[in-house]
Amino acid sequence: MLVEELVELANRICGQKAEEQTTEVKSAQNGCPKRLYDTLSSFSNQDRGGILVFGLDETDAFRVVGVYDPQDLQQKITEQCLQMEPPVRAVFTLAEYEGKTICAAEIPAVDMAERPCYYRGAGRIRGSFIRVGDADLPMTDYELYSYEAFRRHLHDDERPVERATLQLLDWEKIRGYLEKMRADKPGFSRLEQEQALEMLNITRNGVPTLAAVLNFGLYPQGFFPQLGITAIVVPGTEIGDTDRDSARFIDNKRIGGTIPEMVEDALNFCRRNMKVKTIISKETGVRMDRTEYPVDALREAILNALIHRDYSIHSEGTPVQIDFFADRLEIHSPGNLYGRMSIEQLGIAKPNLRNPTLALMAETLTAAENRYSGIPTMRNAMKEYGLPEPKFENRRNGFSVTLYNTAQLAEEPEKAEPAGDLAAFCRVPKTRQEIASYLGVKTVFYAMRHYVQPMIAAGKLAMAMPEKPKSRNQKYYTVGEGPSGDGGVGFADSARIGRSQP
Repeated sequence: MLVEELVELANRICGQKAEEQTTEVKSAQNGCPKRLYDTLSSFSNQDRGGILVFGLDETDAFRVVGVYDPQDLQQKITEQCLQMEPPVRAVFTLAEYEGKTICAAEIPAVDMAERPCYYRGAGRIRGSFIRVGDADLPMTDYELYSYEAFRRHLHDDERPVERATLQLLDWEKIRGYLEKMRADKPGFSRLEQEQALEMLNITRNGVPTLAAVLNFGLYPQGFFPQLGITAIVVPGTEIGDTDRDSARFIDNKRIGGTIPEMVEDALNFCRRNMKVKTIISKETGVRMDRTEYPVDALREAILNALIHRDYSIHSEGTPVQIDFFADRLEIHSPGNLYGRMSIEQLGIAKPNLRNPTLALMAETLTAAENRYSGIPTMRNAMKEYGLPEPKFENRRNGFSVTLYNTAQLAEEPEKAEPAGDLAAFCRVPKTRQEIASYLGVKTVFYAMRHYVQPMIAAGKLAMAMPEKPKSRNQKYYTVGEGPSGDGGVGFADSARIGRSQP
């Protein structure tokens, strides 16, 4: 980091008075902080690494206080870095800022094959941390396992299911699969059936594998009740919204069976609940029906969720979720992106496969191409419909795809003329619907995304029930007013909100 870059970073931190995903502020005015291990671990375990900035006091509105002794500070930070496994190699930069010396320690990302980076004094389980916003949080058992699985090339789709027997598999499907695999593989065709089953990971030492149960099992959910799909249709834009009859779900189904069966049943659920409009071609005059979302995009998203989800013991109790909302469709799968893959690389780079056997079986059993074309297909299908690109989110223990049914709701709103004071309105706690009605916007989702959530992030609004953020009874109040609406000073000039919605 150049000196100029450190000064620019300090300007940004002091201006926004907040830390970020990749920055952590420490005072160090009277000595080196004694426990940097949590942050050293969390920065090392994220792809972008992070920067520790010393000489700003977070507890005093990020006031510039300087560091006590730059040379000694760097030495003591290095000593703590060497207590990590693998050791952390910090890169230091000093700069004069507002007449005082500040110091930055850049913490590089540890290679994926060496993660997690942890504090040796606490051990791998208790000494491994992950960065979430501006907080360092202990890694979950699943997160620790995911690094171990990648490093050791463990594939849970190939693990034997001890309770399963060959008699509980559909042998007609297995024979058809074997015939297709033998068709263009002369060497494989010479194998005995028992050998062929082992080579294709249908069995492991004679015991059916998880992949075999999920693709050829007579009743896979008898072994794994939650390895299926839950699909719901919500009469609104958030879980908890209800219709006029107080129903929380317009449609609600648990989908089971083999992976090919679940794909088709899930698509049928989507077709049943999608709006369909008739379009007349200007060129030919031919009438054609068009579904709310392109079926090709849905098929790829559902296939990806089932084939590439995490099947370890840490997540086998969590099903894939399909959530229909008024303005969007969300598909959630357990397990975050596998290995070195990032959101930016989706559809471009060739990923490491978490479940290679399932991916191979899917080529034959579901017509999946397994040629890294799923994400481009989804993007192209949405583009042809004139809809926004799919939104991909990689979370701590899960991955989600969101498809929007209108372009406007996925775009940033245009600047509107001031027409309301949300902070003043919320001096008495208000529900989501009350806020949307006050703002004059069409949907609760729009009001929450573009107005309420930014004000919560800025510390100007708060939830009356923070322990239940998605409660249908949730209310929001102006910070300083208190949930009861008594006392305090509001933020009357903090949010002048427009009543128009693009």
